[in-house]
Amino acid sequence: MEFRLELVVLPVSDVDRAKAFYQAVGFRLDGDHTSDESYRVVHMTPPGSPCSILFGTGVTTALPGTVRGLHLVVTDIERACLQLRERGVKTGEIFHDTCDMFHRCTDETRRSGPHPQRLKYRSYATFNDPDGNEWVLQEVPA
Repeated sequence: MEFRLELVVLPVSDVDRAKAFYQAVGFRLDGDHTSDESYRVVHMTPPGSPCSILFGTGVTTALPGTVRGLHLVVTDIERACLQLRERGVKTGEIFHDTCDMFHRCTDETRRSGPHPQRLKYRSYATFNDPDGNEWVLQEVPA
C-alpha cells in the first residue's frame, strides 16, 4: 500500500493575497472554488511537484503563519533564489549546516553560503509567504 503525500493545507489570513503570492512564486493554480462566504478553497501546485498546497476560508483552524519547514527541492540553490528574487520574493541567505544530512532549526551550526562541496541535501535558503509560513529550498543537484 502506498501512502503518498499529495496535499498540504496552509493557514492564511488573506486568501487573495496568498493566491497572488504563490502565483508570483510560480505555483500553478489548480482550482479556486467558493460555495459561500464561509468556504473557499484555493488549490495550487509548485512547478514540477506531485504535491500541492491548499488554503482558503473554512479549511483549517490552524493559525495563519504557523507552518514551518516545508521543503522545496531545487537542482541549483543560487539560481532558484535569483529566480524568486526576480519575482519579488525575498529569500534568506543561502546556508549550509555543519551537522550531517539535515539542517537544524537553530543557527548554531549554520554557515553562510552553499555547502563547500555542493553535496546533495546540504545547501538551503528560506522564504516566507505573506503570513509567515516558512518554506525551505533544499539543493539536490541533478
